[in-house]
Amino acid sequence: MVAFKCSWCGKCCASYGDFIKIERQLTSRDYYCRYGIKNEMFLAHVEGDYIGSYPTDSNEGKPAKGCPFMQKNLSGDGFACAIYATRPQVCKEFRCYRMLIFDRDGHERGRIMARNDLRTTDETLERIWKEEIAPLPCREIPRWEKLVIDTLAAHGYRGEPVE
Repeated sequence: MVAFKCSWCGKCCASYGDFIKIERQLTSRDYYCRYGIKNEMFLAHVEGDYIGSYPTDSNEGKPAKGCPFMQKNLSGDGFACAIYATRPQVCKEFRCYRMLIFDRDGHERGRIMARNDLRTTDETLERIWKEEIAPLPCREIPRWEKLVIDTLAAHGYRGEPVE
């Protein structure tokens, strides 16, 4: 398995984060929040360096929607989570991509995004995806991943799920 590497793009915070609402502020760093899709409550604690930047009335440099705790990355480009250690389970489980696809030489040729979407510029890989992989039912994820890996291998590619 390949380790997931965050690119700090903020897409997770802009999509799932839209369902995170602050219910009540407890202290300058602590908030009761609700994850709306599952109606779950969680305690959010704003981490060290982000205390001065949250809460904010300005959306400067931030997407128009998303998690209220998404902040500019203080360590560089992109966005970061001001409550990373106390983020809800949905955030902990989120992966922008679920599998990387490599050619025989070990060069990355594509990524399987979300449930069943391929991102690639490799025309052969795209054809294999459309004809053989996209039609596969993906209800049982481990079984689906094995079928995808086997199909890719039959064409000289290597699929590696992301942990």
